[in-house]
Amino acid sequence: MIPKSESPITRRKLSHEVVERLLKQIQSGRLTPGSQLPSERELMDLYGVGRPAVREAMQALENMGLIDITHGERARVNSLEARDMFLQFDLAARHLLSTSPQTLEHLKEARLLFEVGMVKIAAQRATKKDIQRLELSVAELEKSPRKSPRFVAADMNFHAILASISGNPICTAVSEAMLQWLREFHRELVHVPGAENVTISEHRHILECVAKHDVEGAARAMTEHLTRVSQLYRSGEKGSPKKTKLGQSSATPDGSSRRLRQG
Repeated sequence: MIPKSESPITRRKLSHEVVERLLKQIQSGRLTPGSQLPSERELMDLYGVGRPAVREAMQALENMGLIDITHGERARVNSLEARDMFLQFDLAARHLLSTSPQTLEHLKEARLLFEVGMVKIAAQRATKKDIQRLELSVAELEKSPRKSPRFVAADMNFHAILASISGNPICTAVSEAMLQWLREFHRELVHVPGAENVTISEHRHILECVAKHDVEGAARAMTEHLTRVSQLYRSGEKGSPKKTKLGQSSATPDGSSRRLRQG
């Protein structure tokens, strides 16, 4: 007897079948990046389907970012990078973050775990050139007007550089995606107005740990930095910063302000 647990047979659109077959050709390497796909007529004859099914399939593949369709030419297979993978579900991610507060909390937790891991790798692998890039990023932060888009961009760039030091394009793409999502849906976790000088000081401290290849020190510095930002936001502190030895401001992880000792 045939078991009752057997799933029912579902009828699929012809265009879905065409998509699946073309995907196999791309994934197997028979259709390589830059190569042209067969013409509409050739695909119709090859798969025994009509023009609408072929056009729907081609549109679906273009929406996935796998092919590029130019009027009057045959479609070509795209050469993809890691960031293209995130672009494909960026719209869905933004919708989820805008409608699910819990997902946003999960993203904040994921960012902390990710960035601490990235700064540890950066402290292990950073070259002189990498340190110079971080130095320039902190310098840009220092000279950027406070509470300006330029300051926010410089802040985000510092974290992006740390991720890029890993040499892993997926890590770089993850960093870029998370920072953009947080900037749009929780801007205060990327930039806390009124605490810009604290941010500069913390970035400088992270840089010093990375330059000394102090893995654990860098991890602690990043943890304190992100925790301070998160707690300042939760407590509603928008900064009444105290003076530091450099005329900067500082705050404790619980969001309260303190004066740093001289020397």
